[in-house]
Amino acid sequence: MTLATLLSARSVGAFTTKLARRSFTSTVARQMAGPMPYDDDKMPFYALGTNLAVQVGGQGNFKTLLDDDELEIVLEAFCDNLRGTNAEDPRAILTKYGQQLNKLLGDRTENIVTRVKKDGEEFLENFLDCNEEAIKTDSGLVYYEMKAGEGEQPTLSNTVEVHYHGTLTDGTVFDSSVDRGQTISFPLGGVIKGWQEGLALMKEGGKATLVIPSDLAYGDGGSGETIPPGATLKFEVELFKVS
Repeated sequence: MTLATLLSARSVGAFTTKLARRSFTSTVARQMAGPMPYDDDKMPFYALGTNLAVQVGGQGNFKTLLDDDELEIVLEAFCDNLRGTNAEDPRAILTKYGQQLNKLLGDRTENIVTRVKKDGEEFLENFLDCNEEAIKTDSGLVYYEMKAGEGEQPTLSNTVEVHYHGTLTDGTVFDSSVDRGQTISFPLGGVIKGWQEGLALMKEGGKATLVIPSDLAYGDGGSGETIPPGATLKFEVELFKVS
């Protein structure tokens, strides 16, 4: 995930395709440095399984919703149906248990979101306690100026060029132009609300930390596999140019 992390849903589109492809390629290159589990002639089949797992797991975020025993049952059903060895008609199973499944997953997702939001609130308050010069705006955004800028101050109609480093409250890096070694430019009016408000407080040449509560970021929906539903986000942002 790259700039798509920051963009509101209506403005992702083709604008981020090239940047996302470059980030994905560099990530794959790092991850493929180790040995593969099979020889090259068998790896395409392993890749197929990987693709299925990414699609299904990414949509359901099952690693956080199911315990190990429950996940084994899911895998058993998947293999039985894939091999055609299942004893019951899949449609009958889904008709009988689909509603129960939806409620179970819905309840667990709601509990996870509540916990993640609570963790975010605690992180935000701790950040304020540890950084006396940090301010909390009326919207709930926390802004901490690390370096004062002296240039132009952006508005929503401007395009900005920045470096940024984004982490979850546990320190997990989910996106970083700094790590990629290349600044990016984008219309400020097309990104998440926390960025719109935070960047508008900066001037060219400045650097700041933004702690963004979930309602100013991706809310209860999260974003892909890297940003959980209800997550509070922390960004270190350096503003290079306003145009």
